[in-house]
Amino acid sequence: MYPRVSQGRRLLGITLDWLACYAISLGFFAGQGSLTDRVPHARIPVLILLFAEYAILVAFGGASFGHRLVGLRVVRFSDGGSPTPLQALIRTALLMPLITAITFDENGRGINERFSNTVLVKN
Repeated sequence: MYPRVSQGRRLLGITLDWLACYAISLGFFAGQGSLTDRVPHARIPVLILLFAEYAILVAFGGASFGHRLVGLRVVRFSDGGSPTPLQALIRTALLMPLITAITFDENGRGINERFSNTVLVKN
């Protein structure tokens, strides 16, 4: 089996992804004005960007932006190979409702990892 990745490292990776997408959303999609005026306009774009960033980078690179920064990568649970685009899409879709990403089984995999047959490992 694969060694467990700590919840702190997982949380740091997804937080870095979210912050990067939030910064892009504020810069490009939130309009003009003060920060407090722009924040409400960035809510939906940040979710769309996070979904796209996570799905695309995991599908074609094996790790999201945040994963790479904290030394993690996504592999297929069955054989340790690179995840397929469909696996990355399933993993990402189930990651968006956060509860699926913070509930773990005995192997340290969240619901999103079990349904996509993937696992997060140290790089």
